[in-house]
Amino acid sequence: MKDLQEILKITREVGWGAAELLRFYYQGTAPDPYLNVQYKQNEPVTVADVALSQYILSKLQEAFGNEEFGYISEETYKTQHRKDSADLVWIIDPLDGTRDFIDKTGEYAIHIALVQDTRPILAVVAIPEAEKLYYATKGGGTFVETVNGSLPLKVTADKSMEDLTLVVSPSHRNERLEYLLQNLPCQKQKAIGSVGCKVTAIVEQQADIYISLSGKSAPKDWDIAAPELILTEAGGKFTHFDGKPLEYNTDDINQWGGLLASSSQEHETLCQKAEQILVEFEAK
Repeated sequence: MKDLQEILKITREVGWGAAELLRFYYQGTAPDPYLNVQYKQNEPVTVADVALSQYILSKLQEAFGNEEFGYISEETYKTQHRKDSADLVWIIDPLDGTRDFIDKTGEYAIHIALVQDTRPILAVVAIPEAEKLYYATKGGGTFVETVNGSLPLKVTADKSMEDLTLVVSPSHRNERLEYLLQNLPCQKQKAIGSVGCKVTAIVEQQADIYISLSGKSAPKDWDIAAPELILTEAGGKFTHFDGKPLEYNTDDINQWGGLLASSSQEHETLCQKAEQILVEFEAK
């Protein structure tokens, strides 16, 4: 395998190129109309989703080939219950937050993660409208890059539980999640669109907690892999409610159950409280 820093340099370049292309679609200056919307499993897919997937895949394959690396992208993944057999697998979400992209909130992101043995070792999350690119490598810390250069990022973990701010979705809310959010000790909330934007808000100290609770569907590998490493390398945590680490490129691309991302030193306590609240909900 190439040196991880060399891989990161190339991936950052791909991320910036993808962000520039996606902004063309967002601003309506690309040749194809981005609002040519189709639906896949009740979720919107635009021309931009497909174009960005092709762009990112072609650039990565041009740089790294197919022998050592596998590729899983939201827009090209067909065999829903089979993992890629390569040891190193790129997991890509070319447009995280398609609804926000369509609704012009600006809260959409690009996720690129490199996974080795079910765990991410490199991640890039680009936020085109903020003109920021977040990147991390396993053991190498998290950084944010702008036109002015790169800066390291660290979360703060010294707030009391009651002062923590939950970052939540404007949509994708069901009764179980509402009950959970209403009964946690922390009641401050901030609504943000894509998972990438939520997690980078935590890393930027604009929020403290994100909770994902699967129902009929669950977030997929490409929703979580890159944001997870961005958060954990900045000193945060991202686990299942029972404390188990997330795994990627397994036989199931879905991340089922309760997931909690936080900057808090109370992470384990929050996970336990979330489990208790859901038990109460089921007993109602």
